[in-house]
Amino acid sequence: MFRFANPQYLWLLTTLPVFVALFLLALYNRRRRLARFGVAQTLAELMPDASNGRVILKFVIFCTALMLLIFAVARPQLGSKLREEKAQGIEMMLAVDVSNSMLAEDFEPNRLERTKYAINKLFDGLQQDRVGLVVFAGEPKVQLPITSDYRMAKAFARRIDPSLVSIQGTAIGKALEQALLAFSGDNHEKQSRVVVLITDGENHDDDAIAVAERAKEAGIKIFTIGIGTPEGAPIQINGEFIKDEKGDMVVSKLNEQMLSQIAEITGGVYVRSSKLSIGLEEIVKTINDMEQSELSTIQFEEFDEQYQYLLLAALVLLFIELIVLDRRNPMLAHLNIFNKQ
Repeated sequence: MFRFANPQYLWLLTTLPVFVALFLLALYNRRRRLARFGVAQTLAELMPDASNGRVILKFVIFCTALMLLIFAVARPQLGSKLREEKAQGIEMMLAVDVSNSMLAEDFEPNRLERTKYAINKLFDGLQQDRVGLVVFAGEPKVQLPITSDYRMAKAFARRIDPSLVSIQGTAIGKALEQALLAFSGDNHEKQSRVVVLITDGENHDDDAIAVAERAKEAGIKIFTIGIGTPEGAPIQINGEFIKDEKGDMVVSKLNEQMLSQIAEITGGVYVRSSKLSIGLEEIVKTINDMEQSELSTIQFEEFDEQYQYLLLAALVLLFIELIVLDRRNPMLAHLNIFNKQ
């Protein structure tokens, strides 16, 4: 693995174009001043020791040395040894409903946006647990495999949107089944695995109860969060309310009975969201009291410093730039070492 220990110094590379621009400007001004004294060909004969090529060469050497010095200060490193790090934690798969019914506005600004906000806060509070993310509507999709990289998890959570799933509907059973399959294979202690289902509970397409029974047999608990209100709210997409075949406005209502049953079967907990709290914090407190298992992650333990090679090369180039003159050395002009005597 390659990395820079001090990447903040890499912004100094932006000074190189500035030096190039100043150098070109200096060359232009030099030629313009010389042009006042005569034709370039005549001036070249009068100044045989002058050399534009040497001036350009010295500048190229200087810029190369400067670039190497900047890279050296940033401290490039190569990972040389892998280490397996052990930590106590749980594996948590979030199954998030992204069907159109989650756009209902009984929660401000709507159910889905409030859910995304709560998930973001959840990831801020995690430390050694692993999380994954499944989104679903008429079909499920693994949005994020099990990971301990919370920064990446937050980035994926921000992109949750109904457009991620092409088939509309609310197939809770398929979503739970996908979540069970998405757990990693290196943790054999099933009691430290949980699924957190966030939905309005309007299941249309499958038997979620049967999947809950399979989760129970596997020792995986399912915690459910019902988001919405029992009285429901209309669904608005692009400024227009969804209507059924009769022309009546579709109202999405919270189905608590099925969500409570799923949680009860697996030994989990059902929480109804309120306008003050989605319910994730309450569930996480319960999960933290569960028996945790040993999770392992692979990390680079040692990094070999590489800056010394760049520093040496930069010093050599600076020395070369110092001894290369922009004109022929007058002290050596009398020596004709290449002429035969």
